[in-house]
Amino acid sequence: MSLAFCGNENNSVAYNVDGGVLNNGCFLDALNVVPHVFLLFITFPILFIGWGSQSSKVHIHHSTWLHFPGHNLRWLLTFVLLFILVCEIAEGIVSDGFSQSLHLHLYMPAGLAFMAGITSIIYYHNIETSNFPKLLLALLIYWVLAFIMKTIKFAKYTEHGIGPRQLRYCITGLLVLLYGLLLAVEINVILGRRYVCFADPPEVKPPEDLQDLGVRFLQPFVNLLSKATYWWMNTFITSAHRRPIDLKVIGKLPIAMRALTNYIKLRKAFDDQKVTPQGPKLIWQALRKAFGRPLILSITFRFLADLLGFAGPLCISGIVHHISKDNRTIQQPMTLLGIYFISSKEFLENAYVLAVLLFLALLLQRTFLQASYYVAIETGINLRGAIQTKIYNKIMRLCTSNMSMGELTVAQICNLVAIDTNQLMWFFFLCPNLWAMPVQIIVGVILLYYLLGISALIGATVIAVLAPVQYFVATKLSQTQKSTLEYSSERLKKTNELLRGIKLLKLYAWEHIFCDSVEETRSKELTSLKAFALYSSISIFMNAAIPIAAVLTTFVVHVHISEDADLSPAVAFASLSLFHILVTPLFLLSSVVRSTVKALVSSGYFTWTDGPPTLSNVDIKIPIGKLTMIVGQVGCGKSSLLLAALGEMQKVSGTVTWNRSVTSSSPLPPPQNQTDTNHIKKRGAVAYASQKPWLLNATLVENITFEMGRVPRAFMDESFLFVIKSCSDIFFHIFSRGQKQRISVARALYQQTNLVFLDDPFSALDIHLSDHLMQDGILKLLREEKRTVVLVTHKLQYLLHADWIIAMKDGTIQTEGTLKDIQNSEPELFEQWKTLMHRQDQEFETVINDLERKNLRRAMYSREAARTEEDEEEESVESDDDDNMSQVMRQRATIPWRSCGIYLSSAGLLLLTVLLLSQLLKHSLMVAIDYWLAHWTSHVIRAKTDAIARNCTIVQYCGFSHSWYLSVFSVLCCLGIILCLATSVAVEWTGLKVAKELHHDLLNKIILAPMRLFETTPLGSILNRFSTDTNTIDQHIPTTLECLSRSTLLCVSALGVISYVTPVFLIALLPLAVTCYFIQKYFRVASRDLQQLEDSTQLPLLSHFSETVEGLTTIRALRYEPRFRQRLLQFTDANNIASLFLTAANRWLEVRMEYIGACVVLVAAVASITNSLYNQLSTGLVGLGLTYALMVSNYMNWMVRNLADMEVQLGSVKRINGLLKTEPENYEGLLTVSQVPDGWPRQGEIKIQNLSVRYDATLKPVLKNVNAHISPGQKVGICGRTGSGKSSFSLAFFRMVDMFEGRIVIDDIDIAKLPLQTLRSRLSIILQDPILFSGTIRFNLDPEMKATDEMLWEALDIAQLKPVVKSLPGGLDAAVTEGGENFSQGQRQLFCLARAFVRKSSILIMDEATASIDMATESILQKVVMTAFADRTVVIIAHRVHTILNADLVIVMKRGIILEYDRPEALLDKEDSVFTSFVRADK
Repeated sequence: MSLAFCGNENNSVAYNVDGGVLNNGCFLDALNVVPHVFLLFITFPILFIGWGSQSSKVHIHHSTWLHFPGHNLRWLLTFVLLFILVCEIAEGIVSDGFSQSLHLHLYMPAGLAFMAGITSIIYYHNIETSNFPKLLLALLIYWVLAFIMKTIKFAKYTEHGIGPRQLRYCITGLLVLLYGLLLAVEINVILGRRYVCFADPPEVKPPEDLQDLGVRFLQPFVNLLSKATYWWMNTFITSAHRRPIDLKVIGKLPIAMRALTNYIKLRKAFDDQKVTPQGPKLIWQALRKAFGRPLILSITFRFLADLLGFAGPLCISGIVHHISKDNRTIQQPMTLLGIYFISSKEFLENAYVLAVLLFLALLLQRTFLQASYYVAIETGINLRGAIQTKIYNKIMRLCTSNMSMGELTVAQICNLVAIDTNQLMWFFFLCPNLWAMPVQIIVGVILLYYLLGISALIGATVIAVLAPVQYFVATKLSQTQKSTLEYSSERLKKTNELLRGIKLLKLYAWEHIFCDSVEETRSKELTSLKAFALYSSISIFMNAAIPIAAVLTTFVVHVHISEDADLSPAVAFASLSLFHILVTPLFLLSSVVRSTVKALVSSGYFTWTDGPPTLSNVDIKIPIGKLTMIVGQVGCGKSSLLLAALGEMQKVSGTVTWNRSVTSSSPLPPPQNQTDTNHIKKRGAVAYASQKPWLLNATLVENITFEMGRVPRAFMDESFLFVIKSCSDIFFHIFSRGQKQRISVARALYQQTNLVFLDDPFSALDIHLSDHLMQDGILKLLREEKRTVVLVTHKLQYLLHADWIIAMKDGTIQTEGTLKDIQNSEPELFEQWKTLMHRQDQEFETVINDLERKNLRRAMYSREAARTEEDEEEESVESDDDDNMSQVMRQRATIPWRSCGIYLSSAGLLLLTVLLLSQLLKHSLMVAIDYWLAHWTSHVIRAKTDAIARNCTIVQYCGFSHSWYLSVFSVLCCLGIILCLATSVAVEWTGLKVAKELHHDLLNKIILAPMRLFETTPLGSILNRFSTDTNTIDQHIPTTLECLSRSTLLCVSALGVISYVTPVFLIALLPLAVTCYFIQKYFRVASRDLQQLEDSTQLPLLSHFSETVEGLTTIRALRYEPRFRQRLLQFTDANNIASLFLTAANRWLEVRMEYIGACVVLVAAVASITNSLYNQLSTGLVGLGLTYALMVSNYMNWMVRNLADMEVQLGSVKRINGLLKTEPENYEGLLTVSQVPDGWPRQGEIKIQNLSVRYDATLKPVLKNVNAHISPGQKVGICGRTGSGKSSFSLAFFRMVDMFEGRIVIDDIDIAKLPLQTLRSRLSIILQDPILFSGTIRFNLDPEMKATDEMLWEALDIAQLKPVVKSLPGGLDAAVTEGGENFSQGQRQLFCLARAFVRKSSILIMDEATASIDMATESILQKVVMTAFADRTVVIIAHRVHTILNADLVIVMKRGIILEYDRPEALLDKEDSVFTSFVRADK
């Protein structure tokens, strides 16, 4: 075919200019080339020069400052312009198809216009971001020329009678309108900003966000194209491959998205309501007012996306219908002005045109859909931040009596923050579905009815009827999940107790008892998980089976209703696509309804009440600059008095007056006629240390200074260091309760206030530390600075230092005054105090802190030993094994196939085989069903052609029958439904088996692990394996595995079918596959980092809420509410920006996958049409290929998303597998249990021969060549300084440490030869920290349930606990709370003594058992040891040296060797003995 601009037919009138050149169609088209050529020649040199020299002097994010008026309108008009130009090009090509030669003027000007349109927006974007607006003059000229040329062309068309029936006339008219609008936009920019021909254009500054380089979330600031495609995320996503994403990388939130901004918006919405409704209605109206506008935008986007979604089935129907017609030629178009004109109908009957329109419709539909998702999620995240801030401000005003009366718990508040705010957020995300789904369903049913008639309604009814079943299943899933959570909480509680008491359990050989208890609860949890798996499999089955059932029902009814049913490929595959569209909203409906109900319930939880008062008739005054002490019995109201003074209790009557001289920072006191509330509000800051120590989840320095996130003003000044020293060098400790108390007091001492309230600060401190704090902290630091101190205490010996004393009793003031005043006015009370003071003054101790010993032991482990127990992620940059950064990056980019193998292998070979075979068979059958439909419908078309040839009015009369095809189709569909059920059950049961196996193996491995694992690994880290990681394996991995396998096989099936239908597609598949590979490769790394970042930023937020509630009194006393609110905003913004980046990353992936999917559709459509037109490909296979092509983008999206999720979730398997590699203790021995004599050891004789001990093979010995002999019944005391090896000595008896040299012989048996369980079950020990477990007293004394009631009561009587237990309801079966918190410290230690007595072993080890108890309890212990254990061998590790003065033998240790070994009397006779120096130091 010859080529010419105007064509070269012999009879062509294209070159005829007799009526004037403007009446020649070719010349008009040539004239329209001029503006486009002008723009291309003018702008290309400028674009290539670059814009660096012209960029703004303000340092901003490049390509983000969009400040010209009409910016968004220009982009929208440009997109519309490009679409119309594509239609013009297509119309020209189709029109030219009727010519004998090629007429370039029909489509070449439109092609140049398309290039110019793209160039114009690129040129404009560079001008705008470079802030050099004078170059807009070129665009102004271009729009003027383009508008004039198109107007001339349109006028000439009108003049020659060309009208709306001709498509080119309509296109030209639209282009005139668009060029005119773009010209108006350009003029508005130039005149509005005075950029051209004006001497003084106004100066425009970029927004504050763009001047802050810390703001890296640029979605609100980029142009429309970048917004729609998330192009600005490219650099962010790809850089994650080189560097892990953290808070520094993602930067700060834009101002409009920060929690404070959205909180102010929400508060204004609350305040603006004139008629204030109550309850949830108030909240919903405020939310609608504050966040309704972006939600409407999201709903609009969703409407447009759903409507464009129907273009797929309609275009498939049109394409298949066109190529299945016998006469594929179009009626000869009319010729005017020497050129051809076609109508819109003729244009849309071209299959290639429909393929291009389908491609463009898919691009637009996916863009609108992702925009709807993003706007909805962003709005939900903004709402969540505002609600969380509002809750926090409410907490700051919360009366603490609500907490003390149990009306509101920390758990309830955490639920509000973590669950209810998320329910509201997810409701906003799903809200567009609520409005769009009805429209989608209605339109879908109408189109189905148009294609299939009444049978379509029956098929839709099948889906509608089964949708409530799906809702019922979803409800049951929710219920079983709740039940599972309850069992899981119970299991975790038991596991937590097991881990916290693991040392005691190992020493008593009780680990298997507690392990069985955990396993029992786990079996209940697994029963609930089975129900969860069952309902999950039903849900998965219904999702897969309902579309099959609907299609089968529809086609069966359609064939039987009509004798001449139209079941052509166009109808069948368009219907199939419509059913897939229709199923989605009906299934989503249940989720949306459930989410709406949850959101409505959540909004009703934001109401709290006030609490009652407790004090009465209190009339006191606190002297300024003096030390005031408040004393009294437990529960008399001492703490309440401090709280009342701070305004933390509700006043019934009376006032609290703060003198202006109390603190320089306090404002003037209020007038006397003001309420007490106002008095409290006007007071200044008070340094307050509560009785229950309260710490932040922060560094020690931040806990003392409260200067979070920055270097404190006096970090290394004398004041700070003196405070640290006053509180006994707490700086270097991991905190016990006593150390927490010291930090709390240190905080009060450090604060620069003249008022200090200390609520029983000595309660958790021993005598030495109490004296040190009193002398150096209170008397020296506070009193010398003339600060007013109010001290609540039970330590009556300190009353001598008080300037003023207040004695309380039963909520009232018993007496007040100086000590001398009280001696004179209340002599009986004074004598009582004097007696108690004398008793307390007799207490003394050597400071040997058990925690120091533990920390020293932990520090002794080398990094090499500790490293074997760590379970870091593959991607962890801080891993000791991965010094090479590039190696770490490669590991982060690699899918954890090994963890996947571990997971699948745990299921067993049988289940794994069933899973794989069922998945492959199911998807093969799905393809077979659709292939048979293509085969069937193709034969329908052939039968119709034959019927026409044979003049049959009805196809069936010509010998064609649907029954054979329908029968095979029905069988295949039924088999498909059965296999859907089989695969769903197989996946869930595989997950259940793996969950059972991994937890069982983990628990058994942990209880058999050596103590060094628990000494070197944080308890929380181990507990997380049983909580978060186990939950992931139980409930999340099976679902993700099913989705991943399904989406992968569907994607492979779809690409396989398309390649089978049109093999040429394989050529285009290669570049598309390579693109997909790199997209998923970069996305997975970024997504994993962002998911972990979102989780890690949520924990500090929830922690901050719980910390604030627990420390509310301290915060308000110090007037630090603004500081903590600011910290809350930082945590909220950090969590929100991680969520926003994760959302943007997901949209980034989905947009690209959708666009690739649209390319697949375009290539498949063009190849199928060409193959059908020229190679006689059956129309059924064309419909099959196009239907599968439409689904590819969804399948690819889900495949990559699930792959990223699976990668994160397999981290749980990897971490658990890391613990499973732990080497257990050697529980076997050379002797069997039967070879150990019954009752061994009977005598209690101990021989230690050349014993050397270490904690690990990689560490130095802690005992070196120790030799000792302990006779039966001897009481042996072991003393020494911290780190001398005392505790290691006691642990060696139980083989808790590595005895690499020497041996211990007990009653002539080497303990190394005994089975470990037997050895530990025959000895008894009492540890320093008393450990009780939740349950009953009986269980705590005898978990093995071997002792009789008489034996238990005898043990309690010996421990002097019998009266206490007798008074409890249930006696021996009385409840013990977790940790034994319902008993005092002394009582808990006595229970441990009774526990040791119940065992009746002849050897008792007491490891600093009196270190943490008072003198009274200690004397009871000593008495029992000397009487009840008179005939037993007792080894006492001494904390207070006087406790071993009556021992038969004393061993003094130093650095792992025995320094002195003799009777205490003999050692005391030696003036230079170390033991003598210890005793002398105690006095």
